[in-house]
Amino acid sequence: MTNVRVFVTYKESVFDPQGETIKNAIHSLGHEEVSAVKVGKFFDVTVNATGVAVEKVVKEIADQLLVNFNMETYTYQVMEEV
Repeated sequence: MTNVRVFVTYKESVFDPQGETIKNAIHSLGHEEVSAVKVGKFFDVTVNATGVAVEKVVKEIADQLLVNFNMETYTYQVMEEV
């Protein structure tokens, strides 16, 4: 069994209005040194597989369900293999 965290974020070419709003709020707190905020989401997935099979499962669920490839991209991180 493998625990995987899938991170989904907007592509660089897509405007992130929520990130921009948060950045402006941070500036209003006096932190002008913050130049960008990117908002995303993550999914913790437990896969009953290990190794290369995990990569295949993550790619399939990302492609079919988790990611809108017109606007988003994803990465993943293996958190723990048990």
